[in-house]
Amino acid sequence: MTRPANRRALGPLGAAVLLAATLPAPAASASAEPGAPAAGERTDRNKRIARTAMRAYGWGSERQFRCLERLWERESGWNENAHNSSSGAHGIPQALPGSKMAAAGSNWRSNARTQILWGLKYIKGRHGTPCGAWSHFQSKGWY
Repeated sequence: MTRPANRRALGPLGAAVLLAATLPAPAASASAEPGAPAAGERTDRNKRIARTAMRAYGWGSERQFRCLERLWERESGWNENAHNSSSGAHGIPQALPGSKMAAAGSNWRSNARTQILWGLKYIKGRHGTPCGAWSHFQSKGWY
């Protein structure tokens, strides 16, 4: 990937992708799927991706991260493969239907970064902030 001279030209989502792309790859571990990180490592990796991407929206505070952390822990356990067979909700943000995340990338079914970027954009548009989304979730049971 070639880095543009001016990150502002990328916009918030493009800058988040650029920042998240610089995160170190998770260490290899023993798991059910060869080459896949263990559940705890996957969760930690996904949270790092989210924390980095949140900065592009101005959500760098620990408070906003904790709201997002609680929300997506309840929704999917931060598992990019989480799927609700009853509703069709899928991924870390439990997009309903999951195919809505195709707007963020063709790899939406299994790519945590794509799901996180889609989820943050959804939160921004619908609730303003992760804490707004968490508050709505607490009162309604969905966000």
